[in-house]
Amino acid sequence: MTMDQSRRAFLKRASVLSMAGGAAPFVMNLAAMGEAAAATASDYKALVCVFLYGGNDYANTLVPYDAAQYAVYNAQRAPLAYAQSALTPTLLTPSTALPSGAQYALAPELAKLLPIFKAGKMAVMLNVGTLVQPTTKAQYLAQSVSLPPKLLSHNDQQSYWQASGGEGAASGWGGRMGDLLQSGNGTATLTCINMTGNAVFLTGKSAVQYSTSPTGPIGLFARSSLMGSAAAATLLKSLIGGTVSGGHQFQAALGTVGTRALGLYDQLTTALAAAPATTTPFPAAADPASNLGAQLQGVAKQISVSQQLGAKRQVFFVAANGFDTHDGLDTLHPVLLTNLADALRAFYDTTVELGVANQVTTFTASDFGRALTANNDGSDHGWGNMHFVLGGAVKGGRYYGINPTLANNGPDDIGQGRLVPTMAVDQYAATLANWFGVAASSLSTVVPNIGNYAGSALGTNIGFV
Repeated sequence: MTMDQSRRAFLKRASVLSMAGGAAPFVMNLAAMGEAAAATASDYKALVCVFLYGGNDYANTLVPYDAAQYAVYNAQRAPLAYAQSALTPTLLTPSTALPSGAQYALAPELAKLLPIFKAGKMAVMLNVGTLVQPTTKAQYLAQSVSLPPKLLSHNDQQSYWQASGGEGAASGWGGRMGDLLQSGNGTATLTCINMTGNAVFLTGKSAVQYSTSPTGPIGLFARSSLMGSAAAATLLKSLIGGTVSGGHQFQAALGTVGTRALGLYDQLTTALAAAPATTTPFPAAADPASNLGAQLQGVAKQISVSQQLGAKRQVFFVAANGFDTHDGLDTLHPVLLTNLADALRAFYDTTVELGVANQVTTFTASDFGRALTANNDGSDHGWGNMHFVLGGAVKGGRYYGINPTLANNGPDDIGQGRLVPTMAVDQYAATLANWFGVAASSLSTVVPNIGNYAGSALGTNIGFV
């Protein structure tokens, strides 16, 4: 699954600047320019969203292990199920046991994350998904509550996860946190940083995401010709830098923004060139097409120079594709999880090496979970999912949320083991926002529906960080 949904939304917002079809990095960086007041906070914090595009399969990520649950799991997806004996080395032993003797194990490919969980620096979120308000299966079936638009649809559920709104949403909850906190950064543009192109998650109402590559900032323009014309290329460079004379207001404004963009490129490039060396290796991806490790290595490098850049609060977005496993789950998913575990472990270890582990919280997200029942050699779209949060500030070594009854058309699913979420993305987001420094009075700005969860079983702050 690609990120078409977020790209289309971005193009709608950025169409006014689309002066040259081949200059996407130019447009993206120009759109991100904007300065704020000097930093005043005394500490540094970063949130890192790891989005798994396509809908990660929950049952082969956090695998049921106790006898009762494993029997259901194995019966519903026998062609795809892990052998119970293969799960014993990655069995989770939380500080607080789950009710009724329920147990889970990490997929064997996630073994590198087990030491982080045992050290109390990784938490497991149970049955998270998109909701408008607390929802039971009975309410879903009766259609007596508001529901997110187009459930089980990739585009809309990616958007609702990232923005609390369907496809075409104008801002995301990462960007809205940026709106509130960017004024504390020396350079406001470096508040919301995307390592993978564009996502509505990082777009705010005033904060606009700055797109960089794993190796550093993207050059605004690096061509000697435009449409075969060297003169046109020279003219465009002049426009970017504002050196072409003329009285048009748009031209003058564009030149000013372009000059600032060029300055930021130089500022970030210079800072990264002096980044401290680290020794933690980022393993080569099991799938050569995956660059999640490279993205997170780039995030770590930018975090390492945050002080030089005057950054106090930063939100990063990285992503991996390929999780839409309708077919070949037994061969594709283990590779995806291996890449995920390698990247997350290397990134966490690097934050420890840099001495910033307590200041960096990393969390996973995905379109939705998948069905428990096997569809030949794959699994179909679902709803609720299992997620991980890790970092030095995480109150880990335990589960958060309500473990669902594993079944096909049981009390907690809408058929085929598609879970009705019991932890809303809103609650997940609000807990992260609270740690990040968003005041309780401003949470509804970041997560508009958070008031719907006051008095619910889990409340508005899950307490995992």
